[in-house]
Amino acid sequence: MNYQNTLEFANELDEQDPLKDFRSQFLVPKHNGKDAIYLCGNSLGLQPLSAQKYVNDQFANWKELAIEGFFAGDDPWLEYHKKLIHTLSGLLGAKEEEVTVMNSLTVNLHLLMVSFYKPINKRFKILIEGGAFPSDQYAVASQARFHGYAPGDAIIEVFPREGEFTLRTDDIIQKINEHGNELALVLFGGVNYFTGQLFEMEAITAAAHKVGAYAGFDLAHAAGNVPLRLSEWNVDFAAWCSYKYMNSGPGGISGVFVNEKHFQNKDLNRFEGWWGNRQDSRFLMKSEFEAERGAVGWQLSTAPVMPMALHKAALDIFEQAGGIVPLRAKSELLTGYLEFLINEVNKDAGAELFKIITPQNKAERGCQLSIVCKKNAKAIFNYLTKNSVIGDWREPNVIRLSPVPLYNSFKQVFEAGRILAAALKEI
Repeated sequence: MNYQNTLEFANELDEQDPLKDFRSQFLVPKHNGKDAIYLCGNSLGLQPLSAQKYVNDQFANWKELAIEGFFAGDDPWLEYHKKLIHTLSGLLGAKEEEVTVMNSLTVNLHLLMVSFYKPINKRFKILIEGGAFPSDQYAVASQARFHGYAPGDAIIEVFPREGEFTLRTDDIIQKINEHGNELALVLFGGVNYFTGQLFEMEAITAAAHKVGAYAGFDLAHAAGNVPLRLSEWNVDFAAWCSYKYMNSGPGGISGVFVNEKHFQNKDLNRFEGWWGNRQDSRFLMKSEFEAERGAVGWQLSTAPVMPMALHKAALDIFEQAGGIVPLRAKSELLTGYLEFLINEVNKDAGAELFKIITPQNKAERGCQLSIVCKKNAKAIFNYLTKNSVIGDWREPNVIRLSPVPLYNSFKQVFEAGRILAAALKEI
């Protein structure tokens, strides 16, 4: 694509965009009386216009049916989660029985590590990306301590080479091979929250399996953002949140993937709960747990219907849009345009004042661009915010901007570039 730094060009791309009408299905925050340029879907997606109706429908069922709402009405709560799975499994590249929705992200990571972190003898170590999201670091550290290991002994981190911001796949695999006979688990992000790097999950999984370790992924910044093929890649497990690129509300319900090859593995530990029991015997109230087949067998408590209703409102929009393939096509163009405009600002300034640390290769990133501001970083971020560009700040000098294909336009990206250029002149 030969991008141009003009409003006319941006408008032309918007006219050609087959997804342009989906923006109207979201509620955009106002700033100074007009729609903000919201480029923060990497932290919290926008509210679907339909979300309130979906939740109100369940309030009505609660009002009119009370306990019978689990079994009666158009959306019986007992199987409500099944209404989400078709679209969700498509976004994840998984079989429907390998996916379910439950709990929140870090809770699910802990539950999955109960099954897939099985330290024994000298094979007790966990390999993670250096600079992983703090919650992942806390989770693996506490899991190590729970099993009697000091986190400093049990956790291996892989950092970028000196002078680089992102990880090389060869270095990840080399580290896996180096510690192969000590590794119990490789747990990586799908997309790194700070740099926006999309990791080669298939290669990482294969390397982990080759040395006898399990491979799992935190897909908080990947689900709904990039194409995934978890089943094909032979990933053991994964978890994600739904409130970023899947637009399902602050703290929205999480989900899990468990590869079908593990469904009948009796050697896996599992924390058990009533909602994971076989549905056909759940109400017999037996004292002995009988796991439901599939990822649903990892469920614990009664499914929270209201968060699931919010999730369904958002997932229905993904279904209408045709799934991740058309969204990814627009995303690559949209993020590419933002990258071009930032580079144009640098060119006009005669120096690389804004360094993009997200990979240039579109196959190695999602929506997000992470930008190191070399001068007056916080002042520039505040200027963007004051002028209706809503991004995300990360210490000490990084601005994250994420143009989301469902609700961001090329015109908005052009305007964000114009405001970034203005920030340099003003500051």
